[in-house]
This record gives sequence, structure tokens and C-alpha cells, in this order.
Amino acid sequence: MLTEAKGPGPLNATVFDSQIGFALRRWCAPVLDLEPHAEPEAYLERRADLGYQEVTRRFLGEAGTGTYIVDTGFLPEPILDPSELAAAADGRSFEVVRLEQVAEQVVAEGVDASRFADATRERLSARTAKAVGVKSIAAYRSGLDLPGEQPSDAEVAVAAARWLAAVGAGAVPRCHDRVLHSFLVWAGIDLGKPVQFHVGLGDSDTDLRRGNPLLLTPLLRATQSRGVPIMLLHNYPFHRYAGYLAQVFGHVFVDLGLATHNLGRSSGRVIEELLELAPFGKVLFSSDAFGLPELYQLGTLLFRRGLARALESGMADGSWTETDAERIAGMILAGNAIRAYRLDSG
Repeated sequence: MLTEAKGPGPLNATVFDSQIGFALRRWCAPVLDLEPHAEPEAYLERRADLGYQEVTRRFLGEAGTGTYIVDTGFLPEPILDPSELAAAADGRSFEVVRLEQVAEQVVAEGVDASRFADATRERLSARTAKAVGVKSIAAYRSGLDLPGEQPSDAEVAVAAARWLAAVGAGAVPRCHDRVLHSFLVWAGIDLGKPVQFHVGLGDSDTDLRRGNPLLLTPLLRATQSRGVPIMLLHNYPFHRYAGYLAQVFGHVFVDLGLATHNLGRSSGRVIEELLELAPFGKVLFSSDAFGLPELYQLGTLLFRRGLARALESGMADGSWTETDAERIAGMILAGNAIRAYRLDSG
């Protein structure tokens, strides 16, 4: 779980010999009462002795995150749900609903193609009643080259018929149709919910060439008048492109997500590159931690360190004042997310 790979292979070196592996040994070992740079064997032994509940309590407490915004659409095995995660960290939590999961549930129930659009919208409306956003994983399936026009229900019915026929022939109900991904995004926008997009870095299921955020340009042009935030997640190695999109489109926000902990000591440089063009009021912190509680601590620690270095460098050369730097840090680490996800309303 320290890597986006599917699992170890016969030619793999240890994952501890990587940026994230060394970051874990440096920053996570002391949380488990070990010396910095503890050997992997000692780390794993200590972790097992403490047990996962104590390990989770320690790392979430060390991370210091007060509010969790959680995508609940990826459930290959039992994990803490948003409320359990918040309870373990003595914080609060909000849910983000994965669009494709809703559509796949509708298809699995055998809906007629002519009813697919309405049934999906109804299910999505019910699922998002208390959610703060929705998420598209089109980058993993059809790619981000989505049309700028909202598809008609007739076009959606034709695409749904193809999908239902494939499922009827034995295929897994897995949404990977460009028209249907576009329909789902617009359905989320029609609800007024912020729409997250996975962009760039991911596991081997994604084709990185199709995860370039510049492919979203027609859709961003078409949606900018709707007043719904578009959240570009992760973005590496396209983070500079994402920063450009955040500058030229008023409704686009960006983060570095899982790139931060994977890049280890290099993450600070990438944070600075994102901040070259992205307006500071459009940049969000996220950890995209999953599975390992260590990733929550690493994601927050490495991001705070990288952001602090970038802001301190600007203070040193007179680009901004200490007061400015403190305000910018507050925006990026919390304020921008509170505003974009409307967490302070009601």
C-alpha cells in the first residue's frame, strides 16, 4: 500500500527504497516510538506489536486533520467509513459520492435503457442529499477528453443500451462509455455539487496519456457559467497544466493529493511548481490517503513542510510579508476547501 502498483513482483526491489519509503522511515518511525530511519524490519515488527487500532489512532492524531472529505466509492476491502474516520481522529467528516458507482448500481438492477437517465438522476439525488460533492473517475475509464456539450437523454439511452447489452452478455457492470461519463458529470453539476476529477497519477488501471487535465478544456468552458466548482485532484505530472486551468477558469480548483506522499522529499519542489501560476485562492490541500494511516500523517506533514518552505522563500526575498504568508497558508490548508465545498453553510 506504499505504492500505486498492484502488488510486488519477482523483479521488484523493496518499496522502502523509494521516496515514500524513506519518508516513512524518517517521519513515521518516531510516531511508533522508534528512532528516525528505523530499519524496515524493526518498523514492521513494532507496527504489528501495537496493532492497527493503536497505529491508526497515533497517525491520525499526528496528522492533525480536523475535517475529512471522503470519497466512498472505492471499497475493495473493509475500511473506515467517513464517520468512523472522523471519530478516530476526533474530527468531522463529509462524503463525496462517486458518480460511476451510482450508475453501476442502477445498471446492476436491470433498469431499462430508456429509464437509465432518469433512474440514475433519481438515485444520485438521493445518494448526495448529505454529501458535499461528487467525483468522476473518467480518467480511469474513457479518459478526460469529454465533450463540451451536455448529452441528450436520447444519446444517453443509446449508450446505456450498449452497456446493458454487454452486461447481459456477461460483462461486469463497469462504466467506461464517454457519453455516460459526460452524462454523469453534468448530472452532478445539475445538482450544484462540486465535481471532483481524478487527474494524472494513479495505479496501472489508468492510461496517463488520457488523464491530462487540458483534455477537459471544452467541458470547463461549457460549465464555467454554472457556478459549480470543478476540483482537479492529484494532477502530477500535469500539475503545471492544472495550475494554468485554475488561473483561466474561475470555477477550477487544484490539489496535489496522492502525489505529495509518493514524492517524499521532492514534494516541496512540486508544490512550488503548482503555485507558479495557480491562484493561491484556488489551491487545496488533500492527502488522498487510503488504507495506511501513515499516509494521512505523511500527506499532511510533507505538504505543510513544502508549503512552509515556499512561503518562507517568498518572505526572504520580499515577495510577500509574514502576515501574507500566514493568510495564504490558512487559505490553502483549510479556507479554500471550506469555501469551495460550502462547509460553513448551515
